[in-house]
Amino acid sequence: MQVWTDMPNFIKRELEQLEEIVSPIMKKASRYIFWSTPLIILSLINLMTLFFTVQDEKTSPLTILIYAIIGALGFALSKEGKHQQKEIQKRSSQYIKDRISKSQWTAEPIKARYQTMINENPRKAIPYFIQFLKEEKRDWQ
Repeated sequence: MQVWTDMPNFIKRELEQLEEIVSPIMKKASRYIFWSTPLIILSLINLMTLFFTVQDEKTSPLTILIYAIIGALGFALSKEGKHQQKEIQKRSSQYIKDRISKSQWTAEPIKARYQTMINENPRKAIPYFIQFLKEEKRDWQ
């Protein structure tokens, strides 16, 4: 999915391994979010049209129910997509933390510092991981 350009090969390899772990979940999350948006929009536009422009005697309760179900399905898909995104973040953070702890070339205090940084701010796990990999490479050489 992500094209990692202008990065050293050792960083690209690690990020590709991370991507292999999260890509199945990313595909699912993308599909859920992709389908939720049009369903929600379709439902809301049609319900607003029914309630505000169509006369009450011409409004069918069945039509309202169908559009309400479509909207509920859209919101459920959206919520599941968000849940999948949290799972992606959790798995990628776990992979990164495991990879840091398995490093043979970096001292324990440095590993602990990066682990703490990732625990405190999981959204920045990938930039922290890249920093760690660069530091590990310096220690290795």
